Amino acid sequence: MSIGSSEAPVTFITGGSSGIGAETVRRLLGLGHRVAATGRSAKKLAVLAGAAAEAGAGDRLLTFEGDAADWGQVSAAVGETVRVFGRLDCAIANAGYATNGDVETGDPEEWRGMVLTNVLGPALLVRAALPALKESQGRVVLIGSVAGFKNTPGNLYSMTKFAVTGLAENVRMLATGYGVGTTLIAPGRVLTPFWDERPGGAEAAGAMISAGQLVDTVVWAITQPRGVDVNTLVVRPIGQPN
Repeated sequence: MSIGSSEAPVTFITGGSSGIGAETVRRLLGLGHRVAATGRSAKKLAVLAGAAAEAGAGDRLLTFEGDAADWGQVSAAVGETVRVFGRLDCAIANAGYATNGDVETGDPEEWRGMVLTNVLGPALLVRAALPALKESQGRVVLIGSVAGFKNTPGNLYSMTKFAVTGLAENVRMLATGYGVGTTLIAPGRVLTPFWDERPGGAEAAGAMISAGQLVDTVVWAITQPRGVDVNTLVVRPIGQPN
C-alpha cells in the first residue's frame, strides 16, 4: 500500500511494545500507516523504534513510555499524537496482563495493577481518543479475550475481560451516534510472552494461533469501509474447546 505521509491513517495503541501490540505496530507500519505506541518498558519501545527506523518507517512511529491506567499519561500521549500527526483514525486498547493464581490462591497485592490496566485502561483510552475519533469518523478497537465470555473457576483475569466485553457494547452504543465504529476482538490462546510465566508455559496450554494470525483480524477490522461497524470478533485456534 502506498500512502502519502500526510494522508496515512493514524493508529494509537496501548501495550505496543511486545506481543500482539508490537506485531500490530510492525504490521501497520508495513502498510504505510502512522502509529503511536505506548508501553511500560522503555527498552522494548527503543527496540521497536530501532526496527522501524531500519525499515525506513521511523518518522511514522511515535513511542510513549507510560502506564495505560494513568489518565494524565494516556491523555498526554493521545494529545501529542494528534498534534504531531494531525489526526487520529483508530485507538486500540491492547494493554493487559494476568496474575498467577485465582481468587483463592492469588496475591491480592498484584490484583490492583491488573484490574486497573485491564479495565480502567481501555476506558481511559476511549475518553482520551473520542474527540479526535469523532472528527475522523474513526474506530475504537478493544482487545478482550475468550475469557471475557467463558468463566473458569476463580479466574480474576477473566472478570477483567468480562468488563472489557461490557465496555465494548457500552462504547458502541455511545460512539455509533458520532459515526465512530467499535470493535471487540476476543482472542483465544495466542502464542505471546503472556505464557512465559504461566504454569507449564505455552507447551502446556494447548493449541495456539500466532500473534501475526490475530493481527490479520485486527487489520481487517480497522480497514473496513467507513460506515461499516464490525462489533465482535472471537478468534480461537482450532483445537481450543473453551
